Amino acid sequence: MGTSPTHPSLPGLGQRGGTALLRLLADAVPVLLAYYEVPGLRCVFANQRYAQYSGMAVDALIGKTVRDAVGERAWQQILPYVERALQGETVQYTREHVQDDGEARMMEITLMPHFDRDGDGQPHMVGAFVLINDITHHWAAERAVRQSEERMRKFAEATEEGIVFHREGIILDGNEALQRLTGYPLDELVGHPIIDFVEPAHHEAVREYVQHGREDPYELAIRHKDGHTIQIEAVGKTMPQAGGAYRVVVARDITARKQAQARADFLAGHDTLTQLPNRRSLMQQLARTLADAQHWRRRAAVLFIDLDHFKTVNESLGHEAGDQLLCEMARRLQGSVEAGDFVARVGGDQFVAVLPDIRNRTAAATLADTLLERVRAVYAIDGTPLSLSPSIGISVFPEDGYAPDELLRRADAAMHRAKESGRGTRQFYAPGMEGQPTEILQLEHQLREAVFQEAFVLHYQPQVEVSSGRLVGFEALVRWQHPQRGLIGPDEFIPVAESRGLITPIGRWVLREACRQVKAWHDEGLPRVPVAVNLSPLEFRQRDVAAEIAAVLHATGLEPRYLEIEITESALMWHTDQTRETLQALQHLGVGVAVDDFGTGYSSLAYLKRYPLDKLKIDRSFLTEAPANGDDVAIVTAIVQLAHSLQLQPVAEGVETAEQIDLLRRLGCGLAQGFGISQPMDAERTRAWLQALA
Repeated sequence: MGTSPTHPSLPGLGQRGGTALLRLLADAVPVLLAYYEVPGLRCVFANQRYAQYSGMAVDALIGKTVRDAVGERAWQQILPYVERALQGETVQYTREHVQDDGEARMMEITLMPHFDRDGDGQPHMVGAFVLINDITHHWAAERAVRQSEERMRKFAEATEEGIVFHREGIILDGNEALQRLTGYPLDELVGHPIIDFVEPAHHEAVREYVQHGREDPYELAIRHKDGHTIQIEAVGKTMPQAGGAYRVVVARDITARKQAQARADFLAGHDTLTQLPNRRSLMQQLARTLADAQHWRRRAAVLFIDLDHFKTVNESLGHEAGDQLLCEMARRLQGSVEAGDFVARVGGDQFVAVLPDIRNRTAAATLADTLLERVRAVYAIDGTPLSLSPSIGISVFPEDGYAPDELLRRADAAMHRAKESGRGTRQFYAPGMEGQPTEILQLEHQLREAVFQEAFVLHYQPQVEVSSGRLVGFEALVRWQHPQRGLIGPDEFIPVAESRGLITPIGRWVLREACRQVKAWHDEGLPRVPVAVNLSPLEFRQRDVAAEIAAVLHATGLEPRYLEIEITESALMWHTDQTRETLQALQHLGVGVAVDDFGTGYSSLAYLKRYPLDKLKIDRSFLTEAPANGDDVAIVTAIVQLAHSLQLQPVAEGVETAEQIDLLRRLGCGLAQGFGISQPMDAERTRAWLQALA
């Protein structure tokens, strides 16, 4: 075995390949490499990296023992591994090495025995290779992961929020808080799909959240082991890992928050003393009631109830007794009405009952008499018997008004008339009870001011293709921006406008504004769809409609094909020659014409073939009970078939449910609009809606 310090040869290897090539290869590899002979354990070969690791030059290292090369302290540490290697075992271990500059490096050392054969062919150990890899980077990364996991473990134990780890929806681990939250021990959670513990109504939301790797908070409900439901807020985070990413989910019990929110919502709409709905809830309910009554062509009634001489109770027995009396009053009122009726406290000792479906005025009077009798029954407040009587005012839809505040105001006026008539009785509203002429004059004055100020806004309701949901147009709907009452719908002011000669300037404004707005959207590059504008029968008869429309289209630059005029059946029944000429002129312009609320007007259908029309709009009243009501389905079917036969496009109004859309699709009704598709939107929201389609 050669021992030249500059050109060493390894025992058993000879000079094959040349020591120069060996040196070149050894210095090129990224590991620290050395060879020690046995039995003396003296270095006979080392590459540059190993020499630098030992803190000396290669020439100086050759011939030194392992003990000399590494120092006494390190020698004592590695001696057990060296002894194992001398026994012929390949040994691998790690140790920390501190460099001269103080930086600590983690090294992985492999001791590999080298054998040669003697003259008898028997192997005997002649030396050992030393291979050292610098694994500091991997060691630091693993240590960071361990530290992170340790921090996570400590946090998971300390927090009251449930923490669950899962991969692709299968639970891997969880903390103690999760076990308390669900009622399940950890061994009953691990290995199970996370969705098994979620209420079925939220399964789809959980799947979507996991599949898309979302990391935003969302709410869902889980099922406790004992069966009760828990509302939680969950937020997930994807954690990368060498073996595959996993998800950590933090679950927070929000039951108390939900209960507090529900209580706050309840208090916002209810009276804190009697727990009855308050005035705010009353007006919302009354608006829904009147809308339903109008659709179903039925009557509704409002009863305004005021306790007579209630102030005397407060002054003589105290406010606590008065509060008890009001609560008892609320119980008696609720116990006297039908299940579908609505009772509210609107302030002080005043209550309102809404009867959503009455056959006639006699039915309202009968209920009012029942209330009078039950409220008059003796009360016992802290042992003191009391007997009070109410005064009740009644207004009836549609005879006494169409708007919620109008009916409430007139029921209030009737109640005051009942008090003036001796108290303890009921009165129906009658014209003159609230100074109606003054009210009408005031409304007319405000409406004229609104016309002068152009205090109107347009809302736009989308019209879509039933088969695909594709947007095909909008209907422009006017609203009055009242200075005190806010937005007022057309049903409240259009009749006054027609009777006071104000419908023409309002109609002109609507036409001009709708065309201007749609042209502006087109200029922005938004989807080009037409807008439909309603014309009242008075407007259609009294104006040169075609000429005005042509002038507006020219002024706004809107192409005629993007404008549609909607007229009712009644507008087509007057002055047929003039009507035909007007419609032909609109057709010549390229403006579409639709018959609005079809099926609610004249029974004669001759005008459908006499006039140039484009669409038939099926009145919403025929869809209210469809598809459950067979008669309504039959009517809708007939209208759709009639439209197809006359080469007209049927349009369904008032669509609210998926079942109605499915029905229309089966019947071949091409277009639809309604709250089930979209409520009317102001210009800004409509623009955003269009931008989402662009």
